[in-house]
Amino acid sequence: MSTTAPTGAQDLLKQAAFLFFLSSRSLSRFASQIAAVAIGWQIYDLTGRAFDLGMVGLIQFLPTALLVFVAGSAADRYPRKRVVQLCQLAEAITALYLCWGAYAGQLAELQLFAAVFVLGIAGAFESPATAALLPLIAPSGTLQRASALSSGAAQLATIAGPAIGGFAYAVAPGLPYGIMMLFWLGGMALTGLMQVPDDVPAERLDGGSADLFAGVRFIRANPAILGTISLDLFAVLLGGVTALLPIYARDILQTGPWGLGVLRAAPAVGALMMTAVLARYTIRRRVGLRMFQAVIVFGAATVVFAVSHVMWISVLALAILGAADTISVVIRFSLVQLATPNEMRGRVGAVNFLFINASNQLGQFESGVTAALFGAMPAAILGGLGTIAIALAWMKLFPTLRKVERLE
Repeated sequence: MSTTAPTGAQDLLKQAAFLFFLSSRSLSRFASQIAAVAIGWQIYDLTGRAFDLGMVGLIQFLPTALLVFVAGSAADRYPRKRVVQLCQLAEAITALYLCWGAYAGQLAELQLFAAVFVLGIAGAFESPATAALLPLIAPSGTLQRASALSSGAAQLATIAGPAIGGFAYAVAPGLPYGIMMLFWLGGMALTGLMQVPDDVPAERLDGGSADLFAGVRFIRANPAILGTISLDLFAVLLGGVTALLPIYARDILQTGPWGLGVLRAAPAVGALMMTAVLARYTIRRRVGLRMFQAVIVFGAATVVFAVSHVMWISVLALAILGAADTISVVIRFSLVQLATPNEMRGRVGAVNFLFINASNQLGQFESGVTAALFGAMPAAILGGLGTIAIALAWMKLFPTLRKVERLE
């Protein structure tokens, strides 16, 4: 990292479009994190099966896998902020349904899974459109800092979101879903206030299959981008412990919904602290190697969390895990966006989101299945060790990525 504070962070925060973007993304992240706590706890409370926690991740991932190319094409064909608004509206309606069902006492496992599937559809379209908006809003030369600030704003919501979800669920099972609805509606309004230059790319698509798969071809032709995206896929696929947090909260650490909220917020606390550093001191040298080092720290922190029976140690390990992940996320996002032309950012972003979701949602499924077979602690230990192994292997397989020196 540089030893002097770069100028421009304050000016970036004074731009109305960027502030609306940050606020909207934060509210969406608030709602998503509340949903993760409320739905995860409610399903585990209904069934008591680790496998069902894994199924939440699988069901949320399926829309991304099925709609990845259509969603990417939509982000390159239509005004991106309108795509984001429609997705936030669909999410708000789904939250309203969950709120009504919870208060009426009519939510069963199948209905919760159906709601997760709808949220997955909305997320499949929302994420590539959102990712493609940021390079248009951030001035030239500030994307890494803008990415860090954007990540920090979302992480701030992620810190409070799980805690709010846990507290709200303890008051009434329907309350967190009502809060989610309000946050998504607020995000939709803020997205509409953004003034976005070149929101629709000048090069319009003709709708052919060649256009749909252009993002895949572009990624395959760029080894650094392919290595970056696939590293996140396999590392987080193995090392993610999010799906196991309800088990750790109730059975290993002997806490309840509030404790689950604290555990889910801990990675975001570490991420926010690292974001504050990255927003002031950008990574200017050996960025490829720094990303690999961050993934290795992520795996090591996962192992520490896996073996801990003490709440504060578990929270500290999750915070370190979140800080390391933030370094990887900022480098990955900046590298991919800077190397992709505007007219293709939606399609490339959709493929990137597919890989991210595969690592997160399928990682939850993998964790749930492994925990059902071997137990939660062995599953988490194996995942952390697997993440370290993947990072070391990818350093050999993608030397171009390891040797990337600068981003901007």
